[in-house]
Amino acid sequence: MPRLTVRFYSEASGSEPVRDWLRSLPHDERREIGTDIKTVQFGWPIGMPVVDHIGNGIWEVRSRLSTRIARVLFTLEDNTMILLHGFIKKNRKTPKLDLDLARQRLKKLRSTK
Repeated sequence: MPRLTVRFYSEASGSEPVRDWLRSLPHDERREIGTDIKTVQFGWPIGMPVVDHIGNGIWEVRSRLSTRIARVLFTLEDNTMILLHGFIKKNRKTPKLDLDLARQRLKKLRSTK
C-alpha cells in the first residue's frame, strides 16, 4: 500500500511539465527516475541519498542515471506528492532557475486552493 499518492503538477492549460519532461528522456532513464519516485511513494518519510529537503515545502528526488544526474522537485499536500519540476543536473548546486520555476509552480498550486 503506497504511503503517498503521486500527481503531476498541471498548468492552467492542462499541460503537465514533469510528465512531458519524463517522456522526452530515453526509456532507461525514465524507468530509473520512476523507480526512485516509487521508492519515495512507498517509503515516505525517506531521506538522503534518495530525497533531500530544499526548503519552503520543496523536496527533491535524487536520481543517479548511467551518465548523468536527474532531479524531480516536489511538494507534499496531505498524502500526495505533487511533482513540480524535473531537470538534468549539470552542476553541484541546484540551478536558481530550476528552483525558481518549482517555487513559482508551488505558489500557483497554493493560490488555486
